[in-house]
Amino acid sequence: MKIESPRYGTIEVAPDRLVEFPRGLPGFEDLRRFTLFHPEGEAPAYYILQSVDVPEVAFHVADPARFGFDYRISLSDEECAVLALQSPHDAAVVVMLLRDQDAEGREGPLRANLQAPLVLNVAARRGLQHVFERLDFAVA
Repeated sequence: MKIESPRYGTIEVAPDRLVEFPRGLPGFEDLRRFTLFHPEGEAPAYYILQSVDVPEVAFHVADPARFGFDYRISLSDEECAVLALQSPHDAAVVVMLLRDQDAEGREGPLRANLQAPLVLNVAARRGLQHVFERLDFAVA
C-alpha cells in the first residue's frame, strides 16, 4: 500500500508494517491504522507514527529513555486484551513528542508527553495510548 504523506512524500507500507490501534488515539479515535518508520538517511533518534488512513496525520515518537525516563506500567486485563499481549517481552513503550508554538509561530523546545505513553505489542503489531491519572516520579 502507498501513502501520499504531505510531509514525508510517498511511503510504501507493507501489510506486515501496519500497527493497529483498536481504540484509536485520544482526539483521533477514528484513526486505527498506522505505520512506524524513521526518516531516510537519519539515525533513528525518533520515529514517525504515520496514519495510513489520513495521510495528513503523523506524530513524532521516541524511546522515553532518550529523556531519562523509564516506565513501569501495569496494564489492566482489558488493556492486555486490546493489545493481544501474551508476554511482557513483546511490549515496547514510546512517547509522543510535542513542540509548542508561540503567538508569532516560533517553535519552542521539543518535549515528550510522559503522561500518556504509547504501549505497543511488537509481536502482534497492536497499540494503545496509556493515559496516567496521576504520574508519580522523582527527578534525581
